[in-house]
Amino acid sequence: MSVISYNIIVAFILSMIAGLSTALGGCIGLFAKNNNTKFLSVALGFSAGVMIFVSLIKIYDEAYKLLTTSFGEKVGNLYTLIGFFAGMLLVQLINKFIPKDIKIHNVNNKEQKSKSNLMRTGILTAIVIAIHNFPEGIASFISSLHSFSLAIPIILAIALHNIPEGISVSVPIYYATNSKEKAFLYSLISGMAEPLGAIVGYLMLAPFMNNIVFGVLYAVIAGIMVFISFDQLLPAAREYGKHSLSICGLIAGMIFMGLSLWLFI
Repeated sequence: MSVISYNIIVAFILSMIAGLSTALGGCIGLFAKNNNTKFLSVALGFSAGVMIFVSLIKIYDEAYKLLTTSFGEKVGNLYTLIGFFAGMLLVQLINKFIPKDIKIHNVNNKEQKSKSNLMRTGILTAIVIAIHNFPEGIASFISSLHSFSLAIPIILAIALHNIPEGISVSVPIYYATNSKEKAFLYSLISGMAEPLGAIVGYLMLAPFMNNIVFGVLYAVIAGIMVFISFDQLLPAAREYGKHSLSICGLIAGMIFMGLSLWLFI
């Protein structure tokens, strides 16, 4: 086997591991009893904390660095802002295509609205995480091809923050449907966007990827993740537990993500 082929295989395996960590998070989210609303509140708050922190501290900053390097301080900063808020607009448009009243079997009318909202939250989170994981898979794969010493800590950090993202997908869907299989499947599908991004990155996009494209992608991703946290995860966290529980989860998620970035990046 040539060195190039070996590097490609290892890079793909690393991207697969990062993606499967989302499914691992989905499994963790299924350990709690489905009537444990305190766990649901903390888990959703935790996921929001992870997504907000990594978006504003790491992903947005990376977009800013790439775009200001390419366009200069003032123009690059403007493009980063535009990409960030374009991401928010994009997820709002996605939200409009998800049915507002998703029917859940074996619930009464009183429960229907609450469980329907949870199902929407889970589906939208899965879509957003899949969108996020796709270019992340491209980035992790290409960085792995260039330098394993650089790629390994990046992929470890990706895997760490993918775990609570998997929780944020599986928990609301599990509580809405009472189906562990369905909850796990959604988290697995959202995670598999990572190795899919790696494949596409190798077959199609690698020759065209540059700092500008990555910068725009990261800015959009940051906007998407911040929007979904404030619009879906935090309101759901407050609905299913005391305000203090959701805030504790939020802060714990930020601490977790901050420490993981400090350790591995």
